[in-house]
Amino acid sequence: MAIKKATIQQQVAAALAEANPTDRPIVTIQAIAGPSVWLMSMLGLIGQAFLTYYFVTVTEQAVVLHKASRMSNRPQEIVFAIPPAQAVGTVTDVNRNALWSSFRMMLPGHVKPTRMNVHRIWRDEMDQVVTLLNGQPQPAA
Repeated sequence: MAIKKATIQQQVAAALAEANPTDRPIVTIQAIAGPSVWLMSMLGLIGQAFLTYYFVTVTEQAVVLHKASRMSNRPQEIVFAIPPAQAVGTVTDVNRNALWSSFRMMLPGHVKPTRMNVHRIWRDEMDQVVTLLNGQPQPAA
């Protein structure tokens, strides 16, 4: 099970290279899609059923979302590959907090934006993702 951020980034980069050898990652984050992580943790296993784990990677050619394995924390199949022209402006409602930050991302085929929860160890990378997808720097917490 990958726990270190550098190991996780290497595994995601390897999965991307396997899917598209000509593409290179710029920044990767791990995000948990769904309601508040705090609320879902209080609900135990039932709450965990409402969460989906993703690796969000901005590459030179697209924004790629891999589903993440809950058991091994490794990237699984690519769920979305959004072209750069369509990815710009997909991030809204950025909320930076002490432990869990969040933003909403409009995913293809969804009617409303999906809440993405990001742990503080990924906050710097989250700021990069938001900046790349919105073109605006985010204020420091």
